[in-house]
Amino acid sequence: MNASLPSESLVTPVKWEIEPLGLGKVTHVVFDFDGTLSWLRHGWPELMLEVFEENMPAGLSVRDSQTRAELTVLILALNGKPTIEQMRAFADWSLSQGGVQLNPEQLRVTFQDRLDAQIRERTAQVHSQTVAPDAYVVAGARALLEFLAARGVQLFVLSSTVEHRVREEAELLGIAHFFGERIHGSPLDPSQFTKRAVFERILAEAGISGEQLLAFGDGPVEIAEAVRLGGAAVAVCSDENHNGSGVCDPWKFDQLRAVGAHAALPDFRNALELIAPLLLS
Repeated sequence: MNASLPSESLVTPVKWEIEPLGLGKVTHVVFDFDGTLSWLRHGWPELMLEVFEENMPAGLSVRDSQTRAELTVLILALNGKPTIEQMRAFADWSLSQGGVQLNPEQLRVTFQDRLDAQIRERTAQVHSQTVAPDAYVVAGARALLEFLAARGVQLFVLSSTVEHRVREEAELLGIAHFFGERIHGSPLDPSQFTKRAVFERILAEAGISGEQLLAFGDGPVEIAEAVRLGGAAVAVCSDENHNGSGVCDPWKFDQLRAVGAHAALPDFRNALELIAPLLLS
């Protein structure tokens, strides 16, 4: 998925419009989970492309650079929404390209089964202590969480992954204690879940305005919703192939800037210098 970007994307935060936002006012920070804090699902876009390849209309292939680019944009544009949305979008795309009518739910099950097998393997590595938990925590995230918690900042997870899975994986990675009960995931029926509703509930229950909110995410949904509410939004353009490479994923970089992200990071190692001016002192 990755490719080189200009040198400004290497480790140093990319700032666009963050400084005028909420200076000294942020008290609540919301993190997406997969790809933002957790690297357990890394490589999932490639896995999804493999499923698409197997169901492609005759004569088309993700090995073709134009087709691959088109489908990668489709996948990442819906990152942060339930997986079925990506499958529906691919089914529509396939039909428009002369393919047969596909069943989005069957596509979703195939993808989810393969992803779950990959997650089980990675989880087993952590349980057996053959791999340290931090291998599957996005670089620099633990240190940032420790700093924010010590400052008394209220920390939240907001994920479209089923909630009990998010809680289990946060425990596995040793970061659940930073959030307590403030881990919000999707119910088993994803039609009953939107990130917008959870964002609005967080603000209402805390009695705060959007300018006190900071969101980190690698998908357009959480970025766009934080911006809509008047909060600061930082794109975490994490590398799906090499945790800690220091290089922004170019697809995430372009899409998250397009939906209004105020700044971008490849990971969290230099996050503090970017967000420190926003935090309530």
